[in-house]
Amino acid sequence: MEDRFDRLSRNLLEKNQNLTYEEARGWIEGLWEDFEATRAKAGYEYGGKNRTEEMVVQWIKSYGPKLHEYETMNPKFQHLKKKR
Repeated sequence: MEDRFDRLSRNLLEKNQNLTYEEARGWIEGLWEDFEATRAKAGYEYGGKNRTEEMVVQWIKSYGPKLHEYETMNPKFQHLKKKR
């Protein structure tokens, strides 16, 4: 998993230079966990690590350049908000 998270974090950093590696890694781990938990709560069969990675890659492509601007009330992601 370490290699996978590292690769995804670096992928996010290519899309968004406003994040540090630690922030990108936090986003990747949070998105990964959130996708798997939401999928499980919805009653879907576990799709495996490859399915989760595909979804995270899709989110990086779609939202990666703007993640540093994300505003949330979700406590899981509060620590990732940039201090302005």
